[in-house]
Amino acid sequence: MGFFTYDISKYPPAHMVALPIVLLGLSLIFLSFNTLTTGLPVDPGIDFAGGVGVTVFTPDSKEGIEEYFAGFPLLSVGESINDGKYLVFEQLDEEQFRALTARIEERYPDAGIDQIGETFGKTLQSQALLALLFSFAGMSVVVFVAFRTVIPSIAVVLSAFSDIVITAAFMNVLGISLTLGTTAALLMLIGYSVDSDILLTSKLLKRKGKLDEKLEGAFRTGVIMTTTTLTAVAAMFVVSSIGQIIIIRDISVVLLIGLVVDLMNTWMLNSGLLKWYLTASKGGVK
Repeated sequence: MGFFTYDISKYPPAHMVALPIVLLGLSLIFLSFNTLTTGLPVDPGIDFAGGVGVTVFTPDSKEGIEEYFAGFPLLSVGESINDGKYLVFEQLDEEQFRALTARIEERYPDAGIDQIGETFGKTLQSQALLALLFSFAGMSVVVFVAFRTVIPSIAVVLSAFSDIVITAAFMNVLGISLTLGTTAALLMLIGYSVDSDILLTSKLLKRKGKLDEKLEGAFRTGVIMTTTTLTAVAAMFVVSSIGQIIIIRDISVVLLIGLVVDLMNTWMLNSGLLKWYLTASKGGVK
């Protein structure tokens, strides 16, 4: 039957959905706690929280830079391109910003300084949240219109929702901030998740044959498709890490996590719900 096989007959639906449901529940608890403490499910980056981003081209060590800016609220020192460093400071008032600018120009006259106000950051937060909500709502409507069957449609939507929630929880664990770039990565995951889940659901609902055989065929196609995408994203991660392109690296990490999570949700959560639905439905299994 080929390299990729999936013996669905070995596992009852309850066993298949157990791990994804547990991870989803734990992730929801974790994100809820983070929302109560920070105001957002995922720790906001400078795009959403506001602050000052500074790019300096220097051989100075991280420790040396932290010592030089000891009097300012320096949040992080990351790598940038061409042996540069990217510094992130908390939101500053006008006087503090002028003092910081003078301090930067004293040692790093060629530095690039970007300031994002707190109000503008809040506006970006709202826009990003609306983008996620509209994308998810639009996806849900399309799925329900396409299948016109409650349980399979719910399975697709739940799987996509679980992809986003679990990926967001891993972002917090790994210290990846929510920025415009990582928000775009989460939006891409919604589209990819729906694609893989619709592939599975369409093959099981609309094709004739035994459930095990249909699921095995869908599994081979889906895993090959996801593995190809994972390889491409992994290459993007390696290149961006070597080139120290932080935003691309963070996007690729989010996509890598999300694609692995999508494999679990598609072939355990969604498959388990569909197996239960098809075996419980009268005439569901041919």
